[in-house]
Amino acid sequence: MSDVDAAVAAAVPPWIADQTQTLLAQRGHAWLVQGPSGLGQYPLALALVRAWLCERATAQGACGHCGSCHAIEVRTHADVCVLMPETDMIALGWPLSEKAQAEVDDKKRKPSKEIRVDAMRDAVEFSQRTSARGRGKAVLVYPAERMNTITANALLKTLEEPPGDVKFVLASEAAHQLLPTIRSRCLGHSMVWPSDSASMDWLKTQGVSTPDAQIWLRAAGGRPSDALNLAQSGRDAKSWAMLPKAMVLGDVSAVQNWSPPDLIDALQKLCHDLMATATLASPRYFQSADLPKVLAMAALAPWSKSLLASARTAQHPFNPGLMLESLVSQAQNTLNSGR
Repeated sequence: MSDVDAAVAAAVPPWIADQTQTLLAQRGHAWLVQGPSGLGQYPLALALVRAWLCERATAQGACGHCGSCHAIEVRTHADVCVLMPETDMIALGWPLSEKAQAEVDDKKRKPSKEIRVDAMRDAVEFSQRTSARGRGKAVLVYPAERMNTITANALLKTLEEPPGDVKFVLASEAAHQLLPTIRSRCLGHSMVWPSDSASMDWLKTQGVSTPDAQIWLRAAGGRPSDALNLAQSGRDAKSWAMLPKAMVLGDVSAVQNWSPPDLIDALQKLCHDLMATATLASPRYFQSADLPKVLAMAALAPWSKSLLASARTAQHPFNPGLMLESLVSQAQNTLNSGR
């Protein structure tokens, strides 16, 4: 096994490996793997694709070292079609089509954040071609909810009458946004939520210390993949625990290296936990000892609504620095009122 394949195998969480084995034991030409973010929809979908096309696959999945597995790892497999927003394809190392790459390189447009209908039409044409390696073909769609209605309808007919040697796996973090006709033509699988102990063990294998893993796993609401992303974000885990007190003090320096979307996400989680404690429920993202005194729900509800509105424009703020100051000021005013 090559170093790359060994690293990939080691990075696959055990609960993803278990689900891969379960799904491989069932028959079907189209799967929809669904659940909240951070549970591993994409790794599970890719594991299925690897196993379907592997030259020496077992009941547990792909071998990890055959020519097919290597081709997938280096993103050159002729029988794999990946449908993603162009921003996600670039982030995950999948090549864009020649036309799309040329348009982006020439600055005619920015990479798309949704799955383009042109890419879907290419995928439909791909599904009708003869397999290059003779082991069938696979189409991976992620996140499937990024298909607009036109794109989804372009896929629908192929899902209804699929060519004999092609399999589909759609991975989604918001399956309710998919067309009912898309959902009805796929075998559904709800992602397994791993235990905290299993998540902690896996995070430690990824180089996250036990204290940091505990903080980030809580910050991610128990979602291990999201926790790993937080651990790799460059932020100090202690800064998360100190965030509520920093917001009470209006300390902008505590979040000066944060992006507006990251801060909004953190403040929404803080608001959630304060609403929970206001109704005598347990907080989810922060320790009870780190939270300010219980606030009246009348003070928290407008803040929650304002944060939701800010989230809609957070990706393109006019001035990120000013937006951070505004968010911190609003948090300070809320946390020091309505007690």
